[in-house]
Amino acid sequence: MAIYDITSYGAQGDGLQDNTAAIAAAIEACSAGGGGTVYVPAGDYVTGPIVLRSHITLQLEAGSMLRFTPRFDAYAPVQTRWSGYEMWGYSPLIYGNGLKQVAIKGEGVIEGQGQAWWDAYRVIRAGGTAPASEHLPKLVELNRVLTDTVKSNIVEWQTQFLRPPLLQLMHCEEVVLEGITLQNSPFWNTHLVYCDDVSLRGVKFKNPSTTPNGDGLDVDSCSNVRISDCHFDVGDDCLCLKSGIDADGRRVGRPTENVAVTNCTMLHGHGGVVLGSETAGGIRNVTISNCIFIGTDRGIRIKTNRARGGGVENVRISNIYMEDVLCPLAINAFYKHGIDESNPLLTSPEAVPVTEGTPVIRHIQISDVTAKNARAAAGFIYGLPEMPIEDVALRHVTFEMTLDPAEEGGEPDMVREERIMAGDGILCRHVQGLELHHVRVETRQGPALLLEDSREIEIDGLRMKKRHADTPVITMKNTDEVEVSGFREEKGQAPYLAKADPAAAK
Repeated sequence: MAIYDITSYGAQGDGLQDNTAAIAAAIEACSAGGGGTVYVPAGDYVTGPIVLRSHITLQLEAGSMLRFTPRFDAYAPVQTRWSGYEMWGYSPLIYGNGLKQVAIKGEGVIEGQGQAWWDAYRVIRAGGTAPASEHLPKLVELNRVLTDTVKSNIVEWQTQFLRPPLLQLMHCEEVVLEGITLQNSPFWNTHLVYCDDVSLRGVKFKNPSTTPNGDGLDVDSCSNVRISDCHFDVGDDCLCLKSGIDADGRRVGRPTENVAVTNCTMLHGHGGVVLGSETAGGIRNVTISNCIFIGTDRGIRIKTNRARGGGVENVRISNIYMEDVLCPLAINAFYKHGIDESNPLLTSPEAVPVTEGTPVIRHIQISDVTAKNARAAAGFIYGLPEMPIEDVALRHVTFEMTLDPAEEGGEPDMVREERIMAGDGILCRHVQGLELHHVRVETRQGPALLLEDSREIEIDGLRMKKRHADTPVITMKNTDEVEVSGFREEKGQAPYLAKADPAAAK
């Protein structure tokens, strides 16, 4: 295939010249020639938005950098999916829509220069005004039908200062990202939407730990996705699977499915691998294996709520090591961010009627996972009273909580009421069909397992090496159909199992 060097079209890697037109000319020439490679040699290339074409590989040589201008008005509105909604937003810095056979490869760096966008967001969040931009009035009008009908506590909803992702590909097939580094994104780092047949290998996603909404990779209503040997060090969720939000996501009705994640490392951020909270189209058939999470708030995280709909099912998680996380495993159907706070049904602790907005979480298998020095809770599985989380199994899992008495812990996940935990065990509420086989939990305080309002529980070999003399290993409240085996009572210790109601166990 032909090679199109951007310097042959006038690009200069001096860190000063605006190379937007030169890069666009190279891409158009490559497309007109039937496809090939657009080559970026070593150098610092300042540019505005880049629009990709089909049958093109954007190849970044070692020592090359695409440095995007922080001028907001360089990014004219395009149709996008923003935080789960189909709407208009500032153009992604690199954008492709409706493409086939598109790739970005090499050892170069894609630099988003997100600081100006982050600063503007923080001003808005603090109650200030949105920055001056010729595109803001356009976005307000283009999205008015949506914003007038959908209520949200998202900060940007009223101002429509919708920060763009660094890279977004929509409706694309046969996508390859390989070897590159993507860093300092205005919003999410890399966002794949409605794509099929996607491979990511050896990609580095980097954002400062303080980046607002600084996700690493968001896979949104995509199918047949392979993610391997990637490194994440970001300010929000490292890797997140999504499928649209609430009624708009259910209207589209496109799931994220058939996703394999392996051999990745995750540092910092709100979650290592996250599914949701945008679950409207469904997330299913996911494997996560051979990964390391260090210092993430949550390790494996599934989140949704009563407005989202859809759900998460058929997830297999294996051979994971975690360290210094807030909560190794969080599965939460009461996630409170982005909800309509004027609707009390969304946060009611009582069962409400099942509707199309009721999410379903089921068939989650977790094995060979170790977490050390966790801070808040060993696990947090929190379903809805009208739709319990179903069929969750943990096998050969070890969760060790920090013993530091000064550790204050935090929220294992963001539920309807603030629930602070510190050095605690696994809390399960509104769960139907929970299995624990050869699981070890070491807490700083409290039992290894707390069961509330749950049923169909099977426990074999749950243990604590360092029991607290006055604390059971398992406590239960309003829980029935429980089978417990593979344990022994010890002299001088509290009973292995404590029941708050007589029908709790047999």
